[in-house]
Amino acid sequence: MSSVAKPSSQSVTDVPTDLFIGGAWLPGSRERIDVFDPSTEQVIASIANASIEDAQAAVDAAAAAAPAFARMPPRQRGEILRKCFELMIRDKDHLARLISLENGKALSDAMGEVIYAAEFFRWFAEEAVRINGDLAIAPGGANRILVQYQPIGVSVLVTPWNFPAAMATRKIAPALAAGCTCVLKPATETPLTAYALAALFKEAGVPDGVVNVITTSTSGKVIDAILQDPRVRKLSFTGSTEVGRVLLRSAAGQILNCSMELGGNAPFVVFDDADLDAAVEAAMIAKMRNGGEACTAANRFYVQRGLAEAFAARMAERMGKMVVDDGVKPTTNCGPLVNAAAVAKVAELVDDAVAKGARVLTGGKRLDRTGFFYLPTVLADVPRDAKVLSEEIFGPVAPIVVFDDEAEAIELANATEYGLVSYVFTGDLKRGLRVSEAIESGMVALNRGLVSDPAAPFGGVKQSGLGREGAHHGILEFMEAKYIATSW
Repeated sequence: MSSVAKPSSQSVTDVPTDLFIGGAWLPGSRERIDVFDPSTEQVIASIANASIEDAQAAVDAAAAAAPAFARMPPRQRGEILRKCFELMIRDKDHLARLISLENGKALSDAMGEVIYAAEFFRWFAEEAVRINGDLAIAPGGANRILVQYQPIGVSVLVTPWNFPAAMATRKIAPALAAGCTCVLKPATETPLTAYALAALFKEAGVPDGVVNVITTSTSGKVIDAILQDPRVRKLSFTGSTEVGRVLLRSAAGQILNCSMELGGNAPFVVFDDADLDAAVEAAMIAKMRNGGEACTAANRFYVQRGLAEAFAARMAERMGKMVVDDGVKPTTNCGPLVNAAAVAKVAELVDDAVAKGARVLTGGKRLDRTGFFYLPTVLADVPRDAKVLSEEIFGPVAPIVVFDDEAEAIELANATEYGLVSYVFTGDLKRGLRVSEAIESGMVALNRGLVSDPAAPFGGVKQSGLGREGAHHGILEFMEAKYIATSW
């Protein structure tokens, strides 16, 4: 068995910390990596540090397991996925505390993530037996067109730190449902959740080598090396657009099939006829889920002039009352950011906006204590050249801009290279649907503060990514359509 996380007053014990390769726990060949609790800045564990050779061993294991797993009956794969779901629900308290400990998010947010993450296994357990092909007669009548779907093969899955459970299961579940084996590389800021899940997968009956988990301090070199392995056929990445561009260039060498869920700069548009109470409630969810550290977080608030003052005041009141404290405390509404660099970036964006004329209605500063805390912040009168409107904030800051008419709102919403998700609030359904169609994003929440659902296709347009996760679309990302021409 691998080494475990160091016990402390805030610790979750018995968490594996070694590489998970071929169903075995291996210590890795390099100096280990420390994992910190962002609430206390204390080391809570040291994890294995994979070399290129270790990563290649993970690919070896995935490749060796691939033929048998691809032949496994879909129902059997589905039953394994269903077991993964059941075990995650059984261990939800343990997993939520672990996420909160290493990520910093409020315990209530962490519990929400675990439930959401587990749901991908339940959804794709059902999708595994619904991989249907097509049969048609060629228009000219010369032959039949037979189309079947086959697993794409060994898949490399790279996930970020902000949702350590959900970003892993959103990729692993469809990969396994499709019959693919995989190598998961989680972020070194939040690796313990991935290793806890690996132990759970083994208990659920996932065959050895089907899911392999590695962590490394040299992600670029290690991932680049295994993407050049001809046995690897798929890359699925969630993270920043900047890193996504680098990985796409690396994947080009082997012409890999790529799914990219990249950055966002979500507009939250509120029209004068919106229900103010509902809009504020949804804004709190869209902005403050995970403390704003989400690619789907509302980043820019555009509020029509007639409602702007009241909306800003309500937001400031709500965010000013949030309890900011250690993520694992049950009373916490907003935990710390993930590290010091994240706090520095948020502070820089707020300071830039204020220097250009924005007013701080609440927050606007770091919390004076140990840990990576920044107070929930509402900015009014934000000038349109402020960096907080053009860069992904990834923190608890709500910048508010006033607009006058529908055309202006659409223009402002689309004034970004990103296009992941948008939020629209109006009492006029006709206008809501019209604006939803006009906004350039892969997803729109109309009079809602949340879009994520395992049964819905998650993904963006423009610089926000390629492909979709969730729904039936998610399993097709891990399959190849094979056309067979035949006659009878």
